[in-house]
Amino acid sequence: MTSLVARVVSFRLGGTDGVSVEALKWERALRALGFDVRRVAGELLDGARPGDAALSWLAIDPPASASPSKRALEDAVVDADLVVVENTCSLPLNPHAARTVARVVERAGVPVVLHHHDLPWQRAATAHVTDLPPDAPHVVHVTINARSRDELLTRGFAPARVVHVPNCFDVDAEPGARDATRDALGFGPDDLVVLQPTRAIERKNVPGGLSFATALQRELPDRHVRYWLTGPAEDGYGPTLDALVRGAAVPVTIGRVGDVADAYAAADVVVFPSTWEGFGNPLVEATIARRLVVAGPYPVRDELAAIGLAAPSLDDVDTVVRRLRAPADPTGARNLEAVRRHLSLAMLPDRLADVLARAVVPEERTA
Repeated sequence: MTSLVARVVSFRLGGTDGVSVEALKWERALRALGFDVRRVAGELLDGARPGDAALSWLAIDPPASASPSKRALEDAVVDADLVVVENTCSLPLNPHAARTVARVVERAGVPVVLHHHDLPWQRAATAHVTDLPPDAPHVVHVTINARSRDELLTRGFAPARVVHVPNCFDVDAEPGARDATRDALGFGPDDLVVLQPTRAIERKNVPGGLSFATALQRELPDRHVRYWLTGPAEDGYGPTLDALVRGAAVPVTIGRVGDVADAYAAADVVVFPSTWEGFGNPLVEATIARRLVVAGPYPVRDELAAIGLAAPSLDDVDTVVRRLRAPADPTGARNLEAVRRHLSLAMLPDRLADVLARAVVPEERTA
């Protein structure tokens, strides 16, 4: 029996950015539903696989010689029984590519799922965009948070074709290598490592992460607090980050490790000080890694709190100190159970099956 083909379209795939990470989870869930998944992207950061198509003009920063081509994209998805677009028509970081994909989406003869990690009006740089995301009767919009779903409904999108599917996680993931990772980064056995597992850009609020680490050091004068930012600096944030590091009151380490599980394992506290996030994966990932996580005031945090995922605020250093001194505190176990009930990766295939059931292709497109 021939498998159905799902084509996943994005600016970039196969990386460690949030869209790539969640796209890979969807890819596995689609396979569980019987699809042969093939990718179309401007960048395939883990290398092209058989059936993939690399279209350089789709990249966030395409080569100067690359020109968007509706025909090239149509040819790349001609074998598709389903097209999934990962954020490309949601946050137009490459506007010409986003609008080219939108034109193909609007006229597609197969179901299309637009997986919205962000929406144009949620970012100052793209708030002026009013023609995206595209819409049509065969398009289903999937948002990663309830706030975005409500915003689409407010803008007139059909309720039956706007679905909230939160990011999902492997609750039973194997822990990373703590000692080897700490040794590789130069952390001592008694260092208290505060990990900020984000890039360095404005909305990730590096000053907030550093301020928290500094406050923690004041409250724990008998410990050696180290602040670790996975980085790197992007969007012109390099000079700001350099100045922050020069003025930091605690030692700063910047750098990634090969496996994100190793980063969580090496940390003692995870700080996530962002002012805006579409979801906030580190809150959940740190919970699964049995690490105490401290969160900033980004709006979607309230949705995670509503399902039972509790996290101290950046200014609640007393709670952090108390939990560090009482490792038997039950909060972590309660948080893990909330993740298992609401955000388990095992739930994703059924959630996607419901999404696909909502896509209806007009008869004139299938005739």
